[in-house]
Amino acid sequence: MNNLLDPAILFFGVGVLAGTVKSNLEIPPAISRFLSLYLLMALGLKGGFALSHSGLTASVGTSLGAAVLLAICIPWAGYWMLKRFVSGFDAAAVAATYGSVSAVTFVTAVQYLENQQIAYGGHMAAAMALMESPAIIMAVVFANALRQKTATGVVAVGGGVAALGGPAGKPTVSVGKILHESFTDGAQLLLLGAMVVGLITGDSGKQAMQPFSGDLFKGMLAFFLLDMGLMAARNLPQVKDKSPVLIAYAVLGPVVHASAALGLSWLLALPAGDSALLMVLAASASYIAVPAVLRFALPEANPSLYFGLSLGVTFPLNILVGIPIYVSLAHAVLT
Repeated sequence: MNNLLDPAILFFGVGVLAGTVKSNLEIPPAISRFLSLYLLMALGLKGGFALSHSGLTASVGTSLGAAVLLAICIPWAGYWMLKRFVSGFDAAAVAATYGSVSAVTFVTAVQYLENQQIAYGGHMAAAMALMESPAIIMAVVFANALRQKTATGVVAVGGGVAALGGPAGKPTVSVGKILHESFTDGAQLLLLGAMVVGLITGDSGKQAMQPFSGDLFKGMLAFFLLDMGLMAARNLPQVKDKSPVLIAYAVLGPVVHASAALGLSWLLALPAGDSALLMVLAASASYIAVPAVLRFALPEANPSLYFGLSLGVTFPLNILVGIPIYVSLAHAVLT
């Protein structure tokens, strides 16, 4: 209930209401883009300042390793499960979307931890950056393998096999090109660059940037979540006619992913705050970076499927109820 009464979450609700009643309330795309970049820059600075205080430790390396492991296992498992029910290309796209991460969900979780006065490591911002790309790369590999099967006359569709004559309709996509785009993406570079700035400047930098990265943060997050509420409400109709299996995956998949992160955190004895953020990252789904790449890399996949599920179903559930549940579980199990 405390989470639902948070001003930023309430503004998300205002956005959902406005979108549901088809209000003409709208955030211009340029402002939405600015808010996204601001949140990433402020998050990077916060992470850098915290990392400069704690230093690079074995626990930091363990947390980052756990993040990468989850970023590989989640899309792999999702693809092999989903391709039983939808086409291979759609399965790869949905698995990549849910195998990657949502920066806004992570930022909201960070704000929640700070409100609850639960300590967390600044290096978790780096974990978020590391978890974004593996799912995209795996989706491209899966798609290229499917295209090769198509070229030889056989392609898996919905768990069955259909004969297709002739060459593949789409050329294979270079993994190297996708890697380059992932690591040179402006948002990624800004996040990592801000972390480096915070790490170098330390306490003096934190004091100097407090009005920017501290005082403004809550208001900017609330404004951005208002925009996200509008987008979520307007994308929800896209999923009403989808397969019940996909709806179930959008609801239960994040819970399974978060549970896997909690189990891994328990095995590695990670701190509760870091574990909570790892659970949030594992449970989140990308609705900005991955869909943008998939439109180019997997044109055979249906965008309304992976975008509608992530933004219309999973994002609101994580924001409204997922984050406090994940944090409570991490705190109960690991403290």
